[in-house]
Amino acid sequence: MRPTRPVSRIGRTLMACAASAAVATVGLAVSPAAAAPAEPATTTQAEPGGACTAADLGTRHPYIKTSEVTPTITHFKGWYVTEGSTGTQSVNTSVQTTISVSVGLTGNVEGSFAVETLGKVGASLGLNVQVNYTSTSSTSTSVTWNFRNPGYYGLYKGTKKVTGTYGSLNCNRVQQDDGSWALKWIEGADTGSYTTFTTLEEGAVRCEDKVPANSIMRKAQDLLDCGSATATAKHPAGPVPSAKAAKARHEAEKAAKGEKSVKAIGSPAPATRAALNCQPAVYKIDVPGKPLNWSAPLLANDGIRLRESTVFSAHLDNWRLCNVTEHNGVIEASLWNWGNGGCATIPANIANQEQAYLTTTTCGEDDLQRFYIYRDVPGSSRIGVQNKYTGSMMGHDRYADGELIRQYSSGRQDGTGTYTLTGV
Repeated sequence: MRPTRPVSRIGRTLMACAASAAVATVGLAVSPAAAAPAEPATTTQAEPGGACTAADLGTRHPYIKTSEVTPTITHFKGWYVTEGSTGTQSVNTSVQTTISVSVGLTGNVEGSFAVETLGKVGASLGLNVQVNYTSTSSTSTSVTWNFRNPGYYGLYKGTKKVTGTYGSLNCNRVQQDDGSWALKWIEGADTGSYTTFTTLEEGAVRCEDKVPANSIMRKAQDLLDCGSATATAKHPAGPVPSAKAAKARHEAEKAAKGEKSVKAIGSPAPATRAALNCQPAVYKIDVPGKPLNWSAPLLANDGIRLRESTVFSAHLDNWRLCNVTEHNGVIEASLWNWGNGGCATIPANIANQEQAYLTTTTCGEDDLQRFYIYRDVPGSSRIGVQNKYTGSMMGHDRYADGELIRQYSSGRQDGTGTYTLTGV
C-alpha cells in the first residue's frame, strides 16, 4: 500500500527537481499535454529515412541486409543402369542435408515480422521462397525416373537454399540539419539471420551431361565425383556408393549438430545484480490520453497488465529507468518497478512465442530484461518499447482493464503499441 502521510513542501520540491533532471537526461516531457494526438499508423512502406508518425513508435519492419543463394542437394543416390535395366525405375535416395526455415533466434517462423522478412527476401531476389515454418524431408524419399540409356546416374532432390541477415526499421525522432525534430524510420538496434528455400526439384544427371553452372543439377553432378575410379568403372545394375556424397553428408550433419547446440543454449538464467543504477525520476507508462497504464503483478506467475491508478496501486504502476545507455538517439534501459522491486522481462520459457506476456522478475544481467525506447519529438512523451533479446515490440490486444502487455514481433500496427512515459 502507498503511504497516506502527506508529503512536505520540501519533499515535493525535491521530487519535482529529480523528475525534471531525469527527464532532461532522456529527453522526454513529463506531461503529455503538449503532445498532439497520435495519428493512425502509416500504411506506406517503411523505408530508411522515410517519415513515420507517433502511432508507428510501437512498430517495426524488416529490411534485408544480405542474401546468399546456394543450390543444395537434399537427397542423393548414385545409380548404375545396364543395358538390361533401362526404363522407368523408382530409386530410394538418401538424405544429404535438411533445410529448415527460420528467422532470428528461434527455430521456427512465428509472427508477422518473420513472414514479412521472408516475403522481402523473395521479392528482392525474384524467387518464390518458403515464408512459413517448414523443412525439407529428413527421411529417404523415392525418385522415379525413365532411364533411356545405360550409364552412371545421380538421382537427386534439391533446392536453392537462401540465407542472409536482416535488420529492422523503427520509428524514432531524428534531429534535422536546421535543429528541428522529425519522426523517421531508422535502423533499429536488433539484427538477425534467416534461412529459407525455394521449391524442391528432382531429377537424374550423368557425368557426360552438359548442365548450367551453379545449378541444382550441377551440384548433383558434382556428388557423382566424375573422374574417380568409382565413376569410370563398370558396375552391376543398382546403387553405387559415392565417397564425395558421403563426405558432404557428414559435413552437413556436423554443421546441423553445431547449430542445434547453439540454439539449445538459449538465454541463460540471469545473474542477479547487486544494485541497479536507476535514474531518480519515476514514471507511469500510460495509454495516451486514457486512464489505464502498465501495472506490475503482485503474484509471480502473473503478468504486467493495464490498470487504472488508485490509492491502492501500491506503486505497482510506478517505473524507473535503470542502467540507461543511449546509442544513435535510442535509449536502452531496464524497467524497474517501485511496487514489487522487480524488472520487466519476457519469461525465458516463452520468449520465442508471438504474444508472450510481459512480467517482472528478480533484476539480473539478462537481455530479456533490457528494452529499447523509441521516442517522439521533444514536447511529446510518446514512446515505443522493444525487447532487446526477442526484438519484439510491446503492446496490448485491446484497451481493457486487466489486459496483459504482450510482445508482438512487428508491433501493433493500429497504434496500440505507442505509450506515454509520464513523470510522476
